[in-house]
Amino acid sequence: MILQRNQNITIWGSADSGEKVNLKFLNKKYQTIADNSGNWKIKLAPMKAGGPFEMVINEITIKNILIGDVWIASGQSNMELPMRRLKPLYEDEIKNANNQNIRFFTVPQKYNFKAPQTELDGGKWEATNPETILNFSGVAYFFAKEISKKNNVPVGIIHTSLGGSPVQAWMDENSLKNYPEYLEEAKKWQDDALIKSTESTEFALSKAWYAELDQSDIGLNQHWQNYELDDSDWKTMQIPGSWEDKEGFFDGSAWLRREITLPKDADKKAAFLNLGRIKDADVTYINGTKVGNVTYEYPPRWYDIPAGVLREGKNIIAVRVSNGSGKGQFIADKPYYLEIDGQKIDLKGEWKYKIGAKMEKMAPGQTFIRWKPTGLYNAMIHPLINYNVKGALWYQGESNTGKPKEYGDLLTKMILDWRNKWNQKEMPFLIVQLANFMEARKLPLESNWAELRDQQRLVSKNVPNVGLAVTIDLGEWNDIHPLNKKSVGDRLALQAEKIAYKQNVIADGPVYESMKIEGNKIILTFKKGTDNLQPTTDLKGFSIKGKDGKYEWAKAKIEGNKVVVWNNEIKEPIAVRYDWADNPDGNLKNKSGLPSSSFSTEN
Repeated sequence: MILQRNQNITIWGSADSGEKVNLKFLNKKYQTIADNSGNWKIKLAPMKAGGPFEMVINEITIKNILIGDVWIASGQSNMELPMRRLKPLYEDEIKNANNQNIRFFTVPQKYNFKAPQTELDGGKWEATNPETILNFSGVAYFFAKEISKKNNVPVGIIHTSLGGSPVQAWMDENSLKNYPEYLEEAKKWQDDALIKSTESTEFALSKAWYAELDQSDIGLNQHWQNYELDDSDWKTMQIPGSWEDKEGFFDGSAWLRREITLPKDADKKAAFLNLGRIKDADVTYINGTKVGNVTYEYPPRWYDIPAGVLREGKNIIAVRVSNGSGKGQFIADKPYYLEIDGQKIDLKGEWKYKIGAKMEKMAPGQTFIRWKPTGLYNAMIHPLINYNVKGALWYQGESNTGKPKEYGDLLTKMILDWRNKWNQKEMPFLIVQLANFMEARKLPLESNWAELRDQQRLVSKNVPNVGLAVTIDLGEWNDIHPLNKKSVGDRLALQAEKIAYKQNVIADGPVYESMKIEGNKIILTFKKGTDNLQPTTDLKGFSIKGKDGKYEWAKAKIEGNKVVVWNNEIKEPIAVRYDWADNPDGNLKNKSGLPSSSFSTEN
């Protein structure tokens, strides 16, 4: 394990009631007696970084202990996203990973609505190597690597996150006392019988829907994946794209086929198939052999093809897509290719398709009980609070974009509560701001994503020792899980250098500070130290509000360390927004190359 340097370290556990507990560490001996419930706790004096060391507690020996910095990494799927999902970008990083000084502890994903737990249901410390790194959070790994290198210190990550989780799931009851609807919901799910009946009912309904789909799917019955199938009467469509553009909207299944020709000896070679992303589930075949499947829309379709599946000459790729709601499609702007022998065969373009089955109603929904308020705090945060840490990393917010205006208050309450629980009033808390996502809009419109980003910005402004890693230039419009996690980890590390390690570094892009109206122009100033603005001939992303209350696109230019914004049609401007969109295209940076957060002068 890794223990936190320069702090009193708590070692705790359980024994028989009244049992003596002897602890030996670094030539010092400590002793205590377990209380009536069998609980015991020993405090160790602060230590400098170093190791490996051994600790002996009665008959238990814990080996290979390092003293360094320990960080909590929490949030939803973008924090959870493991290095295995980032392989195409970081193959060399994974292959060469061998670092005893970076270690991960992954908290089991559980929930508990009844009471805060004191113990975890499992988990273990793992040092970094090419095998273990595959399961490490990409963001947290790159953060740890950068911090370890810059400070020459071991870094331990306690990773506790869960895809899709809203902030209120990571908060305790007391922090939610001003949100009775969340407390009511948490209380409702204390009923084990309700959980069991909900899960079993929903599972049965879902199973029945997919069983009916399979039964109705003529493609399954007639084996449309087969190499020999005569598909000469099938319709054609472009990949990427959606068969629903031609067939009308429906839930059900569609089959797609593509013929490719491969050179001599293709049958002796392994290959790699990249089918981008597909909504929703797919089963993919080559020459009648199943080569992979994914059961929901988000993961990329990366399938390894073993030698012997491909053929010299004609080959058939067949994909069955089943879609329970929304538009079934092959997602645009993703790579689609077969790679063999270092050569990529482009699979974009014309494919044949045929409808397998149309269902009368959409697939039944699911109650995601694990995301309900307090459940993750009780099971995945509270058991950690005795463990001394340097600070926390937080990448979350996508699941709160439905009600963005309450997010700042919720997040502030959570931060203050975590600091209180860890007994560190100034514990560094580093937030990843939501990346750009979804289709760009032609007009300046309201945006829940922009509103939530602004809430994150305001928390970092108003709560001491909170850093904001801006990622508004790192997103992918067609993927809620952008792959460039190294830049995210590096920007978090910059925030840590500034806030946790008190280094004199530029960790932020231009931070909006104030505005002044001069005639038909608004002049923006930025926080000193972040206002060394990077010149650009075409400054984008600004909109301006007139007295009619409407925002219109604006012109903007850099003058020294200020930005001047105007629209010739608006004579009396009253406010400015920057990058106020789901997927904005602003390019305001400082000379450190760091982007400005989106902002509104009204907030």
